[in-house]
Amino acid sequence: AFGVLQTVLVTSLQTILGLITDNTETASREEVKALNSWCHENNLSLNVSKTKEMIVDYRRQQESGHLPIHIGDAEVERVNSFKFLGVHITEDLSWSLHMDTITKKARQRLFFLRRLRTFGMNTSILTNFYRCTIKTLLTAASQSGTGTALPKSLQRVVKAAQHITGNCL
Repeated sequence: AFGVLQTVLVTSLQTILGLITDNTETASREEVKALNSWCHENNLSLNVSKTKEMIVDYRRQQESGHLPIHIGDAEVERVNSFKFLGVHITEDLSWSLHMDTITKKARQRLFFLRRLRTFGMNTSILTNFYRCTIKTLLTAASQSGTGTALPKSLQRVVKAAQHITGNCL
């Protein structure tokens, strides 16, 4: 029996996962109720404005009839993607949004590398700056789901950095 995986992001460190089978969302809704009750019993409150719901539906014929989740009287916002522990997760479980974000960050850091070069910094300082600010970002991106090879957009960043520093990186 194929199901729909429903994810509710409660806080940055707490996630509820519920499997919807046979179009019954009861189990996932009970988990949310249980968490809300536990928080109330322990004098904690859920920040509903920071709570997100994302539905990952991997069936061929997807249905859109899922009712929104409510915590108390507030409706939980349904999103197509969210950032969880630094990784952008999308409802189709692709890495494209995450890689686009990493590429954008890396390109922004290339600007500072160029500025250092215009200030006349030597090659060793430029290379160290690259290793500390750009390479660490690329290393984390390559290990977050793309395997060992960097996507072409990130390979272009490395090539630009090599041109700026004058070194083979």
